[in-house]
Amino acid sequence: MFKSGQINKDDSFILAGPHTPLTELKNMLLQFHYVVVTTKKTHYTITNSELNVVESYADLKTIGLLLEELQWIPSTRLTLSEVESEVEWRRPVLIEDDERKHIIGILTASEWIRYLQVEKKKVTAYFHTLAETVNDAVTAVDQEGKVICWNTTAERTYEIKRENILGRKIGEYFQAEDIVLHRILNEGFPVRQAYHRPDNDTHVLINASPIIQDNTIIGGVATEQDITRIVRLNEELYASLPLQVHPEKPFSSIIGINPEIKQVLQIAQKTTSADIPVLLTGEPGSGKGMLAQAIHYGSSKKNESFLSVNCISVPSGLLEAELFGYQRKAFTEEEQVVQAGKLEQARGGTLFIIDIDRMPIDIQVKLSNYLEHQSFLRIGGSELVNTQTRIIASASPRIEKMVQEGNFHKDLYYQLTVIKIDIPPLSDRMEDIVELLQKFIREFTIKYKKPMPSIDPLVMTALINYDWPGNVRELRNVVERFILLNDGDIITIEHLPREIITSTQSLNTNSEAIHDEPSYKKEDESTKDESLMIEDALRKTYGNKSAAAKLLGISRGTLYNKIKEYGLD
Repeated sequence: MFKSGQINKDDSFILAGPHTPLTELKNMLLQFHYVVVTTKKTHYTITNSELNVVESYADLKTIGLLLEELQWIPSTRLTLSEVESEVEWRRPVLIEDDERKHIIGILTASEWIRYLQVEKKKVTAYFHTLAETVNDAVTAVDQEGKVICWNTTAERTYEIKRENILGRKIGEYFQAEDIVLHRILNEGFPVRQAYHRPDNDTHVLINASPIIQDNTIIGGVATEQDITRIVRLNEELYASLPLQVHPEKPFSSIIGINPEIKQVLQIAQKTTSADIPVLLTGEPGSGKGMLAQAIHYGSSKKNESFLSVNCISVPSGLLEAELFGYQRKAFTEEEQVVQAGKLEQARGGTLFIIDIDRMPIDIQVKLSNYLEHQSFLRIGGSELVNTQTRIIASASPRIEKMVQEGNFHKDLYYQLTVIKIDIPPLSDRMEDIVELLQKFIREFTIKYKKPMPSIDPLVMTALINYDWPGNVRELRNVVERFILLNDGDIITIEHLPREIITSTQSLNTNSEAIHDEPSYKKEDESTKDESLMIEDALRKTYGNKSAAAKLLGISRGTLYNKIKEYGLD
């Protein structure tokens, strides 16, 4: 993780053999720090500080006899990269090059200790700087649970000063049930994105890991992300979720003459009388939320709660608490923190789970268990909570593929798809654009207190020919934009977003390149077929002849002549 710093090896040494006379050894020690004695089997190191020992055995003639007499401890020979392994440090270590051919220096125990102390200071500085750099509260404990790191964010989150907690056991400040690091020390398993509520006003997500050395847990470190602000914003956002349908006539709020959308509405209306789960699939912005509201307010539960939870906007660690609630034990019943989840809050009503295909698998399993037994455990709780809440869920069309690939819990999918409703994208129901357009114009002229504008035929053509990747939501946003920005009495092409204008220009270029007459017309087409095509175009554009002409790829003059020719006035 950290690159080692410079190890200072001593290169003041000379090699000698076991038959070297002691008198010569003395001279060597006066000139060099070390004499390295090499034999066939091993190596020995004699330091210049040991000269007095050599002198006291002057009667011995050679180095070999001296080493034998004193049972000299041999030196370890290894490369720098091997120094961190277990080494015999009673004698200086011989450092050799990586090819193990030559000795390049001497390393003593004192120099190794100095190096380790420097490295410890460096690693400690890195660790504490990292702890202060992250936005999360960082806590580290040793194997006894004593706090060895407590960063500034932890001080702010828990209002405990660093000097008051360092060196103290973390259990002195928190309930044992609330301390993830205790579980880490006992079990050794990491924790990821675990929701925790240390007090009534604080919400955190915890990531924690054991610190393991030589297969032994020597401590643990945890980061706690304060998500209190996210929780508050989420509560405000979904507490004020706007009602998109008329409570008394909910299905009348959903516009559509397209056969597919009509079938969707027929199925949805039938589900209102049955207290069963419903899965709504469709592209983003296709109206899944609106249909969910219509099903709820069209049912006998219309006077009960309609709540929602978004699997994308809520952090995965918090999502379980949002759905099933949270319970934190305390010394007395009065001190317990119990937060009901959305399933419990919507008791007797409906819970709309948005983008359920983004829900983590472990929570999917828990939700599946609830649908089967109508009961669940709060996080931190031990008593089953029984509640009957209807589930309506939304997902993207890819959820079927996710099930096939094993990325979505199969049991939950089949529990939800007792009734599955696929909402077609706006690109497949272009005939609904004109009525939707009129509805949104009325809505936003009232909202912004502006007069009802007229629509330039080019605008109508552009809107009909656009692909609408954002579906009904995108159309609504476009209408709000041009009503807000327009100060005149007519909406022109300049009031549309650039991507719609660009799409229209491209379409017009292609049409002109082909011909000014119907691109679909062939010499052998019957008059009846052409008449039906014109009728269909007029129906899709609600009688707007300019838009119908563009849709057919012909001029307005040609369309007027055809209308008279076939008696379609």
